[in-house]
Amino acid sequence: MEKVSNGHYEEERALYGLRDAEVENCLFAGKEDGESPLKECRDIVVKGCSFSLRYPLWHLRGGKIEDMTLTDLARAGLWYGEDVEIVSSNLLAVKFMRECKRISYLGSRIEGDEFGWKSSSIRLKDTSVKSMYSFLDSKNIEAKGMDLDGKYSLQYIEDSRFENCSFKGRDAFWHAKNVTVVDSSFEGEYLSWYSEGLTLIRCHINSHQPLCYCKNLRLIDCTFGPESDLALENSEANGTIKGRVPSIKNLAAGRIEVEEVGELVHEPDVYQLKGEIVVKTPSK
Repeated sequence: MEKVSNGHYEEERALYGLRDAEVENCLFAGKEDGESPLKECRDIVVKGCSFSLRYPLWHLRGGKIEDMTLTDLARAGLWYGEDVEIVSSNLLAVKFMRECKRISYLGSRIEGDEFGWKSSSIRLKDTSVKSMYSFLDSKNIEAKGMDLDGKYSLQYIEDSRFENCSFKGRDAFWHAKNVTVVDSSFEGEYLSWYSEGLTLIRCHINSHQPLCYCKNLRLIDCTFGPESDLALENSEANGTIKGRVPSIKNLAAGRIEVEEVGELVHEPDVYQLKGEIVVKTPSK
């Protein structure tokens, strides 16, 4: 395997098309402000490198990236890539990942707007994400121990699973389809409107007007925080809620068992409401 070590590159396409190589402790930055330093590379290992040039990893096929830093100057870091493992890295580039397949993240920090658009088969473990519109229109996401902070995240995602995660920010999971979330928490208004086939298992929800206009929603032993008023409006939902919900409004269909409801809101509605709310106080 070819090895490139301790280099300083600032020109455009500095290591374009590199194959079967290791790039270690290199700096990609400088006055020339060149683009695409590792574009069209194949089966490379990148260790301990820092990037401040735009489009550094476009069309990467096969690679392991470890202890890498992308500054906010490394715009649009990984686009159109496949089969890449990213470990212990700080990715601060705007629009870091888009239209990628089979990318994994372990113990990394991601911070920058528009992360993870239109991608598939994404794996994240013990990784933090701070971004607006993260994972827009992506599929087959699996995350464990992920902390996500940002507005409008995970919209239009499909066929995904999240465990032991925390989500902060308004309008998360809108139009999500066939998604399961386990042992996780949600903070932020208007959670998951218009979703279809969403299953929440032992999750904690603290969200103004959460889970409205949903289809085939399942709640299994979930809890709701004090901000969770006017929940489930015009939704088709089944399941169990532990503890108290401040208010539930106009459940369209299904059956929800709940231990305590502050208020059941029934307002004139254009939909034909058939939902059933059953208050079942737990036995002492």
